Amino acid sequence: MAAVGYFIAIPFIYGIAWLPFPLLYLLSDGLFVVLYHVAGYRRKVVQDNLRRSFPEKSEAERRAIERAFYRWFCDLVLETVRTLTISRQAIIQRVAVDGEDILRKYHAAGRSVMLVMGHWGNWEWGGARFAQLGLHQLFVIYHPLQNKWFDRLVLHMRTRLGNRLYTMEETSRSMLRDREQLTATAFIADQTPAPERAFWTTFMGQDTPVFLGPERLARKLGYPIIYVGIRATARGHYTMRFEELVAEPSGTADGAITIAHTRRLEADIRQQPQHWLWTHRRWKHRRPTHPHE
Repeated sequence: MAAVGYFIAIPFIYGIAWLPFPLLYLLSDGLFVVLYHVAGYRRKVVQDNLRRSFPEKSEAERRAIERAFYRWFCDLVLETVRTLTISRQAIIQRVAVDGEDILRKYHAAGRSVMLVMGHWGNWEWGGARFAQLGLHQLFVIYHPLQNKWFDRLVLHMRTRLGNRLYTMEETSRSMLRDREQLTATAFIADQTPAPERAFWTTFMGQDTPVFLGPERLARKLGYPIIYVGIRATARGHYTMRFEELVAEPSGTADGAITIAHTRRLEADIRQQPQHWLWTHRRWKHRRPTHPHE
């Protein structure tokens, strides 16, 4: 059945992927009506997340963020599909780069780096754009899909322009194996870990578990931490910004790196709240009695 579903869906997926951008965004406008007004896709989750994160805002202000979020989310879904066919030239035109000199500094010094980011902006296009810089080999951490057919499609989408992937379960082993190469390993660090093994801090004013993996690997391997923000500048256009967050991770205190990248992402979200993934149930766990702090 998994194969049947894939072969039924694939003509529609590629039909969308080959649409010219004006038609792609016209389709996104229609998708917004369906998801927001008709289906109400995860609206209660989004509203609860916004209420908790922005208690100081009025109901009207939060509703405006909610509507803007759903419009961006529909764009994001279709832009992600468009990644299957987007050209190198188009990705360069649609994703500007700021702070490239930071990467060039470490590339010239022969040092691998770690990138930390969140589900803010268009992370798929950000990865595709990184490959066009011609610097470090980018490895993106990903979680394989259960449907092997769609998993192959996602693998193709994320690697067709030059990037490579590490599975989440094999990240540490793979980074150790490849430490003689000049790499940049990208972690989307706002996902939800098991609460008993997480580092707990505050994020958007709420107790939040955060993965310690990026911090532990950076300290073990001595890789500088670079924060990546992908700001939407116009519909279908972004600026990917690199900021040196921790130059020498080896001497940092426990939790310092995790707090630093969490705070930096929070600052971006507060500036452009409509471009973060509010459909995710980020605060579904409660802080254990004796957590890491």
